[in-house]
Amino acid sequence: MTLLQIALMSAGILIVAYFTYGGVLARLLGLDPKVETPAYELRDDVDFSPTDKGMLLGQHFSAIAAAGPIVGPILAGLAFGWLPALIWILVGSILIGGVHDITALTASIRHKARSIAEVVREHMSHRSYLLFLTFIWIALVYIIVAFTDITAASFVGVQKLGSDDTAPAVTAPATTPAADAANPTSAVAGTPSPTTAVAVAEKEVPTRSVTGGWIASSSIMYLILPVIMGLLLKTGKISLNVATAIFVPLIALAIYVGEYIPFDLQSILGIDPGPAGEATTRKIWDVILLAYCLIAGVVPVWMLLQPRGHLGGYFLYIALAAGAFGLMFSGKPIEYPQFRGWIVGNEVDGFKWLFPYLFIMIACGACSGFHSLIASGTTSKQLKVETDAKPIAYGSMLLEAMVAIISLSCVMILKEGSGTTKGTPNQIYANGIGSYLEVLGIRSELAASFALMAFSTFVFDTLDVCTRLGKYIIQELIKRHDAVGAWIGTGLTAGVPIFFIMQNMVDKNGKPIPIWKSFWDLFGASNQLLAALTLLGVTVWLWRTRRAMWVWLVTGLPCVWMYTMSSWALIVMTQAKFIDTKTKQYQMTSDPVAWAGVVLLALAALMLVEAIIVLLGDQKPRQKQPQLAAAGA
Repeated sequence: MTLLQIALMSAGILIVAYFTYGGVLARLLGLDPKVETPAYELRDDVDFSPTDKGMLLGQHFSAIAAAGPIVGPILAGLAFGWLPALIWILVGSILIGGVHDITALTASIRHKARSIAEVVREHMSHRSYLLFLTFIWIALVYIIVAFTDITAASFVGVQKLGSDDTAPAVTAPATTPAADAANPTSAVAGTPSPTTAVAVAEKEVPTRSVTGGWIASSSIMYLILPVIMGLLLKTGKISLNVATAIFVPLIALAIYVGEYIPFDLQSILGIDPGPAGEATTRKIWDVILLAYCLIAGVVPVWMLLQPRGHLGGYFLYIALAAGAFGLMFSGKPIEYPQFRGWIVGNEVDGFKWLFPYLFIMIACGACSGFHSLIASGTTSKQLKVETDAKPIAYGSMLLEAMVAIISLSCVMILKEGSGTTKGTPNQIYANGIGSYLEVLGIRSELAASFALMAFSTFVFDTLDVCTRLGKYIIQELIKRHDAVGAWIGTGLTAGVPIFFIMQNMVDKNGKPIPIWKSFWDLFGASNQLLAALTLLGVTVWLWRTRRAMWVWLVTGLPCVWMYTMSSWALIVMTQAKFIDTKTKQYQMTSDPVAWAGVVLLALAALMLVEAIIVLLGDQKPRQKQPQLAAAGA
């Protein structure tokens, strides 16, 4: 198959799924455009604010489509081959991820835009509520840590996206093809082992390099523009359409201008060049980004969240269109293997099985528990009519699947074992999108800068939403919903990640590794386990209010699948951190990732027990909610 055929087939499947299964879900949930939503009922124009479908779609889409649908598919594609990743993206997004998102949003608006945790409290127990809140808050902290560090990496040094040097293509030994595959979390897929045969060297793509100062400068301008736009919209000086026509081109201008006014923090602060200086500068950027989260988490949604999400949505649409254009017209052949084996890795870095690792490596793009936090934390407070839940929740999930497929295509065009495969996921993504945009005659460095800026944009959208959601959770726990509670909640959510950011992480060989690499597997597993917990919560809610068998098929089976895959992966990766690599004996560890895994597993197990107790002990259906009666099932 060609890239064009795969793109058209994938898009066709997702479109058909939206109008068929998406319509079935809307009918089963009884979405009613006549019912007053919490955005109107509790309107305060700070958190509760009715928002037009188009603007809210962009905001929701840009919030859920962060680094996940880029990093995950690239890592999984490099490790296992592109075909397993493609299948999981399509099947997962349609039958699991989309279901998770639309049911989470519906559950929230049916409970006055309260969080999924509060839905759990009403339909399970107060103990379940506390367990779920704790789980969510820990997961949010790890999301912030991983995404902050991977964004900071884009602002430092030079992002080398290609190489003029020749790189050998790698042919794995015929006896054990999986043994020499790279560990996906180290982003070195195809690295030849001592036993690997080296084939004829092939020429790499021309060098593309973009300075971190360029990306940093463009990113700062991108964060300033939405504030200006929000102020203009709030004062009524311009309409949304006029603002869009003005500020979207200004973002494009910011990408172009960034090259000429780079914000090189390393040079500004006089930090010595070299790897040590870059590591120091990266940590400084980490702290600056967390300070941004602190501010973004407390300002009104109209000032930053809504306009930034709106502009970020357009940015994401443009990035999606650029990738789609490249898939259709670049003429690039598929070079990477479609399947590399059921087991990948090596003795030093550890082996990974396709089951369960594929399903936690590709978190966003197929299914993501984080989406439920967006849906029930911010989107439900802005939904104008219930029927908008279908395009905003289910539709956004399918759009994100397409983003994941385009990211995966950036792997498909690479040669196995080439130098480009050794880059970080954001570099591989930028290299792929950059090569696609060259078809339009766009300068390669500018095209790569656009891709890196798009990557950073997606992450910005997620960082401030995560902080705001963490604020809500802390406020609920301490029962302070005033300004003091808001600052306490935001301060803890943005402050605790600093502890992890300041850690110096090393691999099994004692070599330093970026923070995001240490946290990515945990993020993936905890994120998917959060999706399982959300599906568990909505299954209990739907069963207690409906007593319809479709509940077990629509949300019950996806819940079992996600619980199995995520728990399995979390157990394997947590257990490995308590085993000495030399003696193979169990030992105590000070690794915070290991202990976080233990805590998350315990919380998830207790939640499952609580759900079973409720389902077995509750034989009488609760009174149906008026909105659900319309489903007629």
